[in-house]
Amino acid sequence: MIFDYETLKVIWWGFVGVLLIGLALTGGFDFGVGAMLPFIGKTDTERRVVINSIGSTWEGNQTWFITAGGATFAAWPLVYATAFSGFYVALMLLLFSLFFRPVGFDYRSKITDPRWRSFWDWGLFAGGFVPPLIFGVAFGNLLQGVPFHYDTSMRVEYTGGFFDLLNPFGLLAGLLSVAMLVMHGATYLQVKTDDVIALRARKIAIVAALVTIVLFVIGGFWIALGIHGYRITSMPDANSAFMPLAKTVTTVSGAWMDNYARWPATWALPIIGIGAALLSIIFSLGYKARLAFVASGLSVTGIILTAGTSLFPFIMPSSLDPNSSLTIWDAVSSHKTLGIMFWVVVVMLPIILLYTAWVYRVMRGKVTSKDIHDNEHTAY
Repeated sequence: MIFDYETLKVIWWGFVGVLLIGLALTGGFDFGVGAMLPFIGKTDTERRVVINSIGSTWEGNQTWFITAGGATFAAWPLVYATAFSGFYVALMLLLFSLFFRPVGFDYRSKITDPRWRSFWDWGLFAGGFVPPLIFGVAFGNLLQGVPFHYDTSMRVEYTGGFFDLLNPFGLLAGLLSVAMLVMHGATYLQVKTDDVIALRARKIAIVAALVTIVLFVIGGFWIALGIHGYRITSMPDANSAFMPLAKTVTTVSGAWMDNYARWPATWALPIIGIGAALLSIIFSLGYKARLAFVASGLSVTGIILTAGTSLFPFIMPSSLDPNSSLTIWDAVSSHKTLGIMFWVVVVMLPIILLYTAWVYRVMRGKVTSKDIHDNEHTAY
């Protein structure tokens, strides 16, 4: 192997992070546009303009979601199994909300009945609003610890319920996730549309960016002062294969800030999250749509990396038995599996990125009301 086991564990933490950021940056603005659909489009034509702004790329963007799930299963099998045990109802709700997207895109404009189209508009809203809300709530609960534990036979038991996830901090994280993706979607609409829709998107982007900053700052202080973090006090050699119960973990107030004290350069991440959101406001006010979109993407990236850095090396902390917490050191596949998948990613990820860039180049340009009228029977 070109890398030792410990190094591969860290590399795969980075790979999964890249996939999640890819999902947030591409599928994220799709979700944001969907969540705005019933409000930003006042007429049927305006709503079709909004839908068609993402109509040519949304399916490709969904592959980031599938790839991130597959990578989690392959690299962190214990996390995958435990998450589906603990978050089963939430993940089913996520799945069913996503069902509205392909059906809504394909069938919404097949019938001219306003009631039919209104139903699918709200279905697309659910498909855009619910997934980021659930992702955010889930991440908020990870920072608080999830009620599961392993017995001596390594059988996992989850003792929580769906409504336990809807705690104050979890809901705040969910609303932050929605706000930042609505900001990202609104800046995207500024690029892809014109006239009245772009103006409405500009106003929504400014409000969503402000909400994102406020919720992110509140969440940061809450994590630093009001939530017990997790800290590994002893464990086997990180370059070896070992099970979760082989380590010792304690919970300490403010422990989620440890990595920022250990690596001061990581303070740049929350600064980027806040600063880029402010820039998206400035660029939106200045009618610089492309710069606003880039800034919103940087803000989303900074916020996600801030949360990931706080958790590192934990992936799924346990509130019932801290020693059962899953980390990048003990929840991973074998050395050989990580090594083979490393080369698959090294070859395939650049191809995916190049293909994605090519698609967006081909599909560049604004969607207008004239486009909808000229393609009445072929546009979404």
